[in-house]
Amino acid sequence: MTELGKILIFFGVLLVVLGLVLVLGGRAHLPIGRLPGDIVYRGKNTTVYFPIVTSILIGIVLSVILYLVGRFSR
Repeated sequence: MTELGKILIFFGVLLVVLGLVLVLGGRAHLPIGRLPGDIVYRGKNTTVYFPIVTSILIGIVLSVILYLVGRFSR
């Protein structure tokens, strides 16, 4: 049961860190969601975003972070 608690604490801290990065990234005018390769469709009454490149970049960063956490937790 203690392992489950550690995992929940880790993911809680991870969510807080990601939230802070997004808030500070918005204030620093980082182009998260507006990278080259992200698709924006603007219709007459709608706007649809397809952040393909942003999703790939976030996936790579999270994979590296989780790999390093797994590597150093042993």
